[in-house]
Amino acid sequence: MTKMNIMKNLIVQKYGGSSVADPDRIKNVAKRVIRYKQEGHSLVIVVSALGDTTDELLDLVGQITENPQDRELDMLLATGEQISVALLAMAIHSLGHEAISFTGAQVGIVTDASHTKARILDINSKRIEKELAKNKIVIVAGFQGVNLNQDITTLGRGGSDLTAVALAKALRAPICEIYTDVDGVYTADPRIVPNARKLERISYEEMLEMASLGSQVMQARSIEVAKKFNVTIHVRSSFHNQEGTLISEEVSSMEEVLVSGVSLNKKEAKVTVCDVPDKPGVAAKIFGDIANADVNVDMIVQNVSRTGQTDISFTVDSTELKKAIKAVEKVARGVKAGQVVSDEDIAKVSIVGVGMRSHTGVAAKMFEVLASKKINIEMISTSEIKISILIRKAHAEEAVRALHDAFELGKNKK
Repeated sequence: MTKMNIMKNLIVQKYGGSSVADPDRIKNVAKRVIRYKQEGHSLVIVVSALGDTTDELLDLVGQITENPQDRELDMLLATGEQISVALLAMAIHSLGHEAISFTGAQVGIVTDASHTKARILDINSKRIEKELAKNKIVIVAGFQGVNLNQDITTLGRGGSDLTAVALAKALRAPICEIYTDVDGVYTADPRIVPNARKLERISYEEMLEMASLGSQVMQARSIEVAKKFNVTIHVRSSFHNQEGTLISEEVSSMEEVLVSGVSLNKKEAKVTVCDVPDKPGVAAKIFGDIANADVNVDMIVQNVSRTGQTDISFTVDSTELKKAIKAVEKVARGVKAGQVVSDEDIAKVSIVGVGMRSHTGVAAKMFEVLASKKINIEMISTSEIKISILIRKAHAEEAVRALHDAFELGKNKK
């Protein structure tokens, strides 16, 4: 098979942990992959760790220490995917087909040195291309790479999505298929909104917002890479053969839909620095130190100063709360601010849609709906295609259902 034919017929597929949770599911994935092979496709398969393996490994860490070194975390967590790729290769071999498994390091996925959330710097695809030329199915461990010091790194939660998209870009694959335990991308979480509707297509921008706002279908960073390099993604179920959701560039028909979806994120925490001196450079100092601690900040609100002092509130991922508080308490003492308080009993609810660019009154409608349910808004953040609000966690699911109904997202669009 020529290199041109290999690349023309190449598909990169990613299978999530639920798709390979046990031996029977691994065998089912093997059969699906072989069907594609028999149809004439060249295949690069990216696999996540089995089922809840990553969570189980983290539980083991918790029994050893509360403050593990990030480098050692990466060394441990990367083993989950190594198990998956080897088992899938064995399953394919047992069915009479050739396959070869690789770790991220073995296929040249080079990252920076940011352990636990490394960024991909380069991919040397020569080894993959060499095995594809031998007509083998190539299986790559997702979620991992290696830095310039030859230390194993991981790409953050959901990092297998990033591995798949990055490989699709490096290999110039026409499409990247993401197989998961849901049928595609929905207007809201079907577990919360029973009449949530599967979307046939969604733009990179909308999917990026939904992923970053709490939708658990795909990792946000993988969508950033797909958007940058125009990698078409097909999100679909590993349990049947129905079409899923295409993620691609924005098309004119998308602009006609006002709101595409409602997202919910219950894994945020709010930090408030009280009595901050209201003078130039203080906010820069606070958020500079937070950035140096490698903590990502989401929403930010600063109260109007009336006494020469102000309160600054911001949100972070709840998993980074301890790290954020440690950094903020230190800088708060340095700038002579007051106490630092945190709140984990919050949730972020967001509406997303490229149609919001050209329609007015969306925010007003959103706030009216929440007011009718007597749900108080604590913080607001907006962009061109989304509005996010921070509310009490107890009201989060009610808010999602109310907004989904108000924007008629359960109805099929003509």
